[in-house]
Amino acid sequence: MIKELSEFGKPICEQKYGEWNHVALKEEPVSIDLVIDDNGNFCKFVLFEKKMTITEALNSKKGKARLLLDKAEEVLCYGANSTNKHQLFMNKLKQYSELADLKPVLTFYGENKNNGIEKAIQEFTKQIPDEKNRKGNLAFIIQGKGNRIHEESNVRHRIIKEYEQTYNKTDKACSICGKADYPVEDIPHGMIKKVPDGQSSGSALVSYNEDAFESYGLKGNNNSAICANCAKTYVEGLNYLLSEGNERVDQSRKGKEKKTFRYTNRKNFGSDTAMVFWTRKNKKLDEIDCLEAPNPADVARLIDSVSSGTERDNRYLEPDQFYSCTLSGAAARIAVRDWIETSLIDFRKSIAEWFKDIAIDEYDGNLKKTQTHYARLYELARCCQKKNTSDGKYDKNDTSLARVASHLWNAALKNTLPPLWILTKVLERSRLDGVTTERAALIKLILNRHNKRGGDFVITEKIVQGNRPVAYVCGQIFAKLESIQYAALGNVNAGIRERYFTYAMTSPASAFGRLCNLNSKHFTKLKNDKPGLAITLDKELQELCKDVDIHSFPATFSLEQQGQFAIGYYHQRQLQFSGNKSKEKKED
Repeated sequence: MIKELSEFGKPICEQKYGEWNHVALKEEPVSIDLVIDDNGNFCKFVLFEKKMTITEALNSKKGKARLLLDKAEEVLCYGANSTNKHQLFMNKLKQYSELADLKPVLTFYGENKNNGIEKAIQEFTKQIPDEKNRKGNLAFIIQGKGNRIHEESNVRHRIIKEYEQTYNKTDKACSICGKADYPVEDIPHGMIKKVPDGQSSGSALVSYNEDAFESYGLKGNNNSAICANCAKTYVEGLNYLLSEGNERVDQSRKGKEKKTFRYTNRKNFGSDTAMVFWTRKNKKLDEIDCLEAPNPADVARLIDSVSSGTERDNRYLEPDQFYSCTLSGAAARIAVRDWIETSLIDFRKSIAEWFKDIAIDEYDGNLKKTQTHYARLYELARCCQKKNTSDGKYDKNDTSLARVASHLWNAALKNTLPPLWILTKVLERSRLDGVTTERAALIKLILNRHNKRGGDFVITEKIVQGNRPVAYVCGQIFAKLESIQYAALGNVNAGIRERYFTYAMTSPASAFGRLCNLNSKHFTKLKNDKPGLAITLDKELQELCKDVDIHSFPATFSLEQQGQFAIGYYHQRQLQFSGNKSKEKKED
């Protein structure tokens, strides 16, 4: 994984740093210019929006200071407990004192300190009154010149020379690139930012900060043997994947415009998990967007393209690769939950199979017709998330969303089997809140993929005719009994779904005995009030009962059978919403 991240990060580094692409240099933010003249006189502070600048690379600031670019504590000895930090900054300047570019800065701190550093300290709080703005990095700039001092070529070349003298090349080969061009040293790799639940300052992907993590007598990062260059490129690559995106303007249902940030190589699922993805050639993948915003026309075209295998439709004949890793933060460290590597051709085949497996019919009340529904991956994962009893909103502390999403992401991209514990979770939510279209799609996905390994009942998008399992038929019967109750009594506070759904799904023998007794009472009332509709519904119920012996229902249903029950119930409900609903009105 780190090797592919490093390869991905190389062109990013080359584009970002240009001729200054060296491990001794890196980008750092600057938000305050400390303006001085050639004689070291303080002129002013210039505050601006944070910008990135190329300067000395320090992967860890502990006990160190950066040349010419640092916080006010180091540069101005500002704030409590800043004396030691300022001394480190001064020691760094002395190390580079032979540079002519640094002469005004050294005069600012030395010979001309009355009009230099002391005046700057007096003016700092006056010119920058907001304490929050004082926390940015300060950089020196000579009045009337364009470049900051640390951006001058002589300064950067000197930083590179100092690095190469300090970290001598060794014959130790890097475990990533296999070369010894750059040193493998026990220094921290760069920080990865914007990882969910990670530190705001960044978290480490590779870190050995305790003896327990070390082995074979190797110290610190020597255990991973990653050279300085590969460490820089994988850090740059992963930071790019986690942060790259653009703002767009969305409209709410009320017509209000709202700016949102959309990531290009990242998907968030829950508050603690993010999936990043990329290809070796950094291609844009429409199929990934399709997982979160499936368009039936695009899905149909994808499935047809993969099925036909024609060159005209297949855009990925070249041997490009697709990669994805699932990340979570753990304070200062990053946890890698999953790693996916596959060819783009297999990737597209897996996405096509995914949409086949989650396709389910849904009756659209607005359009007055039934059509195939493809659920968003996020909504499928949410099928298992708990809701607060107080306000009915999703529980943000329920970690099941991220865990389910991780497994579904894997199932979509690699055509793998989702674990059966997800079926347990979605059935639990179905018993509480009902079998929604998304829950039916998720149950269908899990059952069909597991049945491919020995099962003989394949669930389709719409209601199944012919040879059906007992559990599926029981779900249909339950839905029909529910419709009979509604026809007889109308809306009730607690109908048979609220009172008996869990009972019928888990213990059908005892549950359906009571349900049949209740149905006889509902049917009697319906026959008196609406005799035509009563005859029609009774015929439909008897037609369903032909496929199961109502006197010998199973005592219990297994987990898979409970899933079949839920699907049978959902299919029958959708059928009633469409065709049978209009028939009921005619019979009335």
